[in-house]
Amino acid sequence: MSVFSPRRLLAAALLGLAATAAGADPLPPDTRFSAIRVDVGPLRARGLGPFATAVQDDLQAALARTFAGRVGGPGPTLVVRVTGVTLNSYVGSESRFGRGGGMNSDYLDGEALVVGRRGEVLARHPQLSANPASSGGAWYDPASERRRLVSLTEHYAWWLRRGLGLD
Repeated sequence: MSVFSPRRLLAAALLGLAATAAGADPLPPDTRFSAIRVDVGPLRARGLGPFATAVQDDLQAALARTFAGRVGGPGPTLVVRVTGVTLNSYVGSESRFGRGGGMNSDYLDGEALVVGRRGEVLARHPQLSANPASSGGAWYDPASERRRLVSLTEHYAWWLRRGLGLD
């Protein structure tokens, strides 16, 4: 997990949104993938072994559910490379008027690559997902952080399907 100052986090979010806006054209609506893979190598390289495995497992499951009916056959492979995950260290600071403490979201950053049979990248779609840190329920529940990660990966997978034009 990385720690960002609010200014650096905002800059990263804006960069991610700009990259998404400049991302690949939507895929043809009948696109099917031969397989879906999740690459968490960047997380492992930062020494986040067990956490990286949890991200990989949760995102793989979320992508399988979200892209159900679009996997199988000779199509390209969808590879989702996770480059960063930030879980807010404090949950519960939001308020109705936005004065509760600022950044109260969890983030999953990465990119989807549509890879052809010869290994060529056919499309690239960078994406930054933000989800409320309260998505895991009560902060004092020991299972809250685990539920937050599951919610974040589901959010990422759902927006990826939309971002690729496969609604």
